[in-house]
Amino acid sequence: MKQVSLYTDGACSGNPGPGGWAFILRCNKTDKELERSDGEPQSTNNKMELTAVIRGLEALNEPCEVTLYADSSYVLQGMSSWMAGWKKRGWKRKDGSKMVPVKNVELWQHLDQLMAEHTVQYQHVKGHAGHLENERCDELAVAAYQKYLEKR
Repeated sequence: MKQVSLYTDGACSGNPGPGGWAFILRCNKTDKELERSDGEPQSTNNKMELTAVIRGLEALNEPCEVTLYADSSYVLQGMSSWMAGWKKRGWKRKDGSKMVPVKNVELWQHLDQLMAEHTVQYQHVKGHAGHLENERCDELAVAAYQKYLEKR
């Protein structure tokens, strides 16, 4: 199985506000890279973080062993531990004594489908701390949302 590294980041100007996402996908054997980014005129930071991972996994043409590098605890914890419980409870989460729908459920469900195709390992990176690929993804995500600021 091909081994790849997936670096992701999302950003928003305001939360909610114009948002951007970016990923760098690198084949560990060949060092070939794919870099992509885009944005939305109105989003949240968490949606952009999720979208970056989704778009990165969608870019894979075959099942892979993926090491995901992200600075979003929301995304990493959701993927590695929360999602299993959400699925068992019909995509609901506890909020005090009641069950409520998971936020961004359509993105989480899509991510769940993509994760079924790959073996994913999780690596938390500290944001804005000099990690080369994380800094590049942040730069791309910010540039992606800035095009919406210019249209205001």
